[in-house]
Amino acid sequence: MTVEVIKSKALSDVAHGFLGRIGGVSTGIYAGLNCSLGSDDVRDNVIENRRRAVAAIMPGAGLARIYQIHSPDVVTVTGAIDQDNPPKADALVTDRPHILLAVQTADCVPVLFADTRAGVVGAAHSGWKGAFTGVNESTIAAMEKLGATRDQIVCAIGPCIAQKSYEVDAGFFERFADANPENTRFFGDGKAGHYQFDIEGYVAARLAAAGVKNIECLGQDTYSQPERFFSYRRSCHLNEPGYGGQMSLIGIGNT
Repeated sequence: MTVEVIKSKALSDVAHGFLGRIGGVSTGIYAGLNCSLGSDDVRDNVIENRRRAVAAIMPGAGLARIYQIHSPDVVTVTGAIDQDNPPKADALVTDRPHILLAVQTADCVPVLFADTRAGVVGAAHSGWKGAFTGVNESTIAAMEKLGATRDQIVCAIGPCIAQKSYEVDAGFFERFADANPENTRFFGDGKAGHYQFDIEGYVAARLAAAGVKNIECLGQDTYSQPERFFSYRRSCHLNEPGYGGQMSLIGIGNT
């Protein structure tokens, strides 16, 4: 089965793709294109899935990914990264061609960045902790150090858990409301003592506030599409013993 590559119109001039679970070799609860070496999936299957992911976006490119820790930390990449010893961070940037920056998600928000005029790209794993503590702003700043200009940066927000699927408690809500009262607009009413959080909208708003003028939200809910995407929360609700992860990739090279 061919790897499904979800594209952003905003990044049409850039080699990129948001991948789901379609097109891989893993089986069972990891069925499809599981790219998580941290899962209990068969290692050779994950390596093959990663190979297919790269081939679907930029054949022959070096893969650069990180050990994600829900931080605002960014790595500036100059070459492929050893997949068994990746640096701890939650975003990557580069101005080097033929390298695919990759982030892995299973409900969190993947954000891909590009300033085509400057020849600089970035990728961020933007879960609520990373988004809240500034991972996307850190990515923009790291891109600027490589020559990008923030008003020229285009961002695409890929498949993530949607507001209808993302229930949070009052303590979570209060953390965001205390940080900025305007954040309350990203929370809808839920069951008693709970709210529904629009993390996609929150990330987009943070990007806009940082000076990004061109932001595309793909609006794909990872939780409610089990055949298409991995979802940590869905796996928890189903009492599954593990969960897979999908990759989002971007690089400088032939589109």
